[in-house]
Amino acid sequence: MIYSMTGYGKSVLQLPTKKITIELKSLNSKNLDLNARMPSIYREKELSIRKLLADKLVRGKVDFSIYVEATADDSSTQINTPVVKQYMEQLKQVVDANEVELLKMAVRFPDALNTVREEINEDEWLAIQTEINNAVSDLVKYRLNEGQVLEQDFNQRIKTLENLLEQVAAMDPERVEGVRERLLKGVEELREKYDENRFEQELVYYIEKFDITEEKVRLKNHLNYFIESINSKDSNGKKLGFISQEMGREINTIGSKSNYAPMQQLVVQMKDELEKIKEQLLNVL
Repeated sequence: MIYSMTGYGKSVLQLPTKKITIELKSLNSKNLDLNARMPSIYREKELSIRKLLADKLVRGKVDFSIYVEATADDSSTQINTPVVKQYMEQLKQVVDANEVELLKMAVRFPDALNTVREEINEDEWLAIQTEINNAVSDLVKYRLNEGQVLEQDFNQRIKTLENLLEQVAAMDPERVEGVRERLLKGVEELREKYDENRFEQELVYYIEKFDITEEKVRLKNHLNYFIESINSKDSNGKKLGFISQEMGREINTIGSKSNYAPMQQLVVQMKDELEKIKEQLLNVL
């Protein structure tokens, strides 16, 4: 089972005087990169929110937002009536204006409005916490669905690599014989006498240098291990990334040792499939 790092979650809480919307978005990132936006009244809870998100989401570029929309008369700002009246009386002595114009000027002066600092209602916060958990659950489900799509793609590409590796293995005896024939033809063109036994010894040594048996076995093991890791209960994109690097090493070695054009063409196809796997792995949790 694997999870994508791409996800989206949303939850809405309707209270008597306000509507609170919690929204979560995540994209791929090497580590957890969390950006939190919320009204100042909830800032004291930011650390606990960050801890919750870090525990649940592990990695990714995460944007967390709390939006508050007032749905009733619940203003924390009130007019300081005595102060406004004093300002208006003083303004009457300075300017010639009607009551409406005086009021417009008065409310712009200091202390004309009183803002009462809101305190968090604990019952309200418990309800918000529940909705945060719901939004996180939605995002995790989204990640799982995206991960299932990635898993299907990985399985198909690993199967393609296995087929290409089988073609490489089937072609190997033909490659070795081709190397042998080229060397023999080269020696004969020298028109010199040579010790056939010594030539055979040198030929065996040369062919052993270009033997790819170990690389084929290791690559097959890496392909199997990749599938096993995908099917494990934990999603580990970094581990899959390391396995893909090892696969790349074996494919590159086969290419450098092959010394045979048809086999090198297969190696190019293997490299192309592996690059596509690596690109997708950047989004695996």
